[in-house]
Amino acid sequence: MPPSRSPLPRRTSLHPGDLVGLLESRGALLAVVDEVRSGKVALRIGWDSRRGTAPPRDLERIAAAPDPGFAAASGGPGSPPWSLQRESLAEGLPPARELAAAWLLLREVVDTAGSAPSLDLAELADLLGDGESPVLRAALWLWLQGEQDWFRWRQQRAEPRPRDEIRQRRRGRRRQQLSEARRRAWHQSLIARQPLEASDLDGAARSDLEFLRQWAAGECQLPLPSELLPVLQRAHCPAESGAIRHLLVDLGQWERHHLPALDHSTWALGFPEELQQEAERLAAAAADPQSGDADRLDLTALHCFTVDDEDTLDIDDALGVEELAEGSHAIWIHIADPGRLIAPDSPLDLEARRRASSLYLARGTLPMFPPLLANGVFSLRQGQRSAAWSLRVELDAQGEVLSQRLVRSWIRPAYRLSYGDADELIELAPPQEPAPALLHRLLERRRQWRLRRGALCLDQSEGRLRSDGETAELQITEPTAARAMVAEAMILVGAVVAELGRRNDLALPYRSQPPAALPAPDELARLEPGPVRHAALKRCLSRGHMGVTPAPHFSLGLEAYVQATSPIRRYGDLLVQRQLAAHAEGRPALEAGAMAALLEQIEGPIREGIRISRDDQRHWQQVWFEQNSQPSWAGRFLRWLRPQDQLALVHLDDLCLELPATAPAGCEPGMALRVRVQVVDSLRDQLRLQACT
Repeated sequence: MPPSRSPLPRRTSLHPGDLVGLLESRGALLAVVDEVRSGKVALRIGWDSRRGTAPPRDLERIAAAPDPGFAAASGGPGSPPWSLQRESLAEGLPPARELAAAWLLLREVVDTAGSAPSLDLAELADLLGDGESPVLRAALWLWLQGEQDWFRWRQQRAEPRPRDEIRQRRRGRRRQQLSEARRRAWHQSLIARQPLEASDLDGAARSDLEFLRQWAAGECQLPLPSELLPVLQRAHCPAESGAIRHLLVDLGQWERHHLPALDHSTWALGFPEELQQEAERLAAAAADPQSGDADRLDLTALHCFTVDDEDTLDIDDALGVEELAEGSHAIWIHIADPGRLIAPDSPLDLEARRRASSLYLARGTLPMFPPLLANGVFSLRQGQRSAAWSLRVELDAQGEVLSQRLVRSWIRPAYRLSYGDADELIELAPPQEPAPALLHRLLERRRQWRLRRGALCLDQSEGRLRSDGETAELQITEPTAARAMVAEAMILVGAVVAELGRRNDLALPYRSQPPAALPAPDELARLEPGPVRHAALKRCLSRGHMGVTPAPHFSLGLEAYVQATSPIRRYGDLLVQRQLAAHAEGRPALEAGAMAALLEQIEGPIREGIRISRDDQRHWQQVWFEQNSQPSWAGRFLRWLRPQDQLALVHLDDLCLELPATAPAGCEPGMALRVRVQVVDSLRDQLRLQACT
């Protein structure tokens, strides 16, 4: 090893013309001192001789100017007297073998002397070649600032790194190279838009994927990683939710019909294992005597039947008729009684309260209670002895309630009818099964009574989307006699229960609707019956209200009304049954304040469920139009939604759907239109319709 010396002049201050090294954010740069000022050094920096300044402490002298009196010319390191070039610096750096040999030589000194020697730049250059060469010094200085393993550069001196440190650096660099390779592969996967396995991705890629999923779900307030944006651009994917959904579907990382509104909701979480076990325990105990069973009225010998859609599993109402003397009849309406097994504030009760209702989506039902209960022991199943609340009602000749009796009971439905089955029995009225036709006549009398009191009849054919796997199916529900019969029976229960509550000062979830100023009769008469006339009426109606005191319900034509017929599906209906049970048994019922607090708890989930159901239907409408294209559809103008934007509500006659569409100016209610699809993209949540005359 040569003796320690420095060929640099002994002066320590910088002078014009000195070749120096400067570390900037862009990296290590060569510069030439232009002028030394008080506390600052003016420089010509880099190959472009850019002017700049830096404090002396940020500069490392590589070589002194050949002449101490030299006045710097207009150039930087590439100009005389240095005349350095990138190529000459690259050629001037010793080969890797010689650099490694220098390290080994210095490490042998460490192994012998026990301490690591350090060399300044001139000494290191002297060890490796011509220590006077500015090219060698500049090349070495730049190399020492870079990613090299052999030497540390501290306080303008080079010190050989320990072997362990070199091994660690090489392992770290290898890991970094592998990480960068995986990153490039991940980015290439995005660009190629080919299916991938998330489990094969590293942590950084999985983090990117999670950001993309959040954006696809509409959580766009979270900024995407900046390095991901150009990759998305190369993948022809704008940074917006719909485009990212398309990308994730291509990658196999987003279910095409995933409903973001359902994420993180109570329904999406399912029923925890402990609640499933509790449901199994209650189902097993259903046949055992429960509190109050001995007081139930046994109506199992009374003929009754259920009417529901064919795919309904949770059946919570049944109908029957009792023949009285002199040809009169009493109507029996039976409602399922889940309260027999579900105790207030029990774990399953609290879960039902969190959900507030069952959720009916195109792909199926997300129930309020575990299916084992909702579709099993709670349900009024054919041939099964079931616990119920039973309402017996006699109507007078006009349809007004003449007498009523509400009891807890046992019933045994004789059979289950679909709406189609019930319509056939109503129409044919076979002697062996006269009950459906008889009940229809009795409940039609009741409906006419409500209409005379101002109730509105807004029944019309309605299209609803269902899903069979990936296919959207449009199901049109017609306003048949059987549906009208069942609906009127449910309204009758709500009216009788509300009157019981009013008479006995019970706090119930009463539903009311303020009066509305409807169009004049002659104006309505000019409108086509059905959807066109109904649209004119609906736009005048106020929103319904739920409170703990009775109030009139305008569109039903009732002084008071309570929903009480779906306790398996609606938590509010279960609350009604509990209030009625407390009153019947002489126990204190919930006061108005406590009931109002419970209703406030379920208000949020009810609104959330409505929003999820609407989003679900909107999505499957879009899917249906994607899968069922045709030039145009027959429609009718209903009303303007935003006249300034020419946005109207139109009725598609063949589909029985009411949808927004742009329409020509001057359209009037009932005007015939042809409606075509302008844009439909279910992943982007887009459906734009255009109507023309």
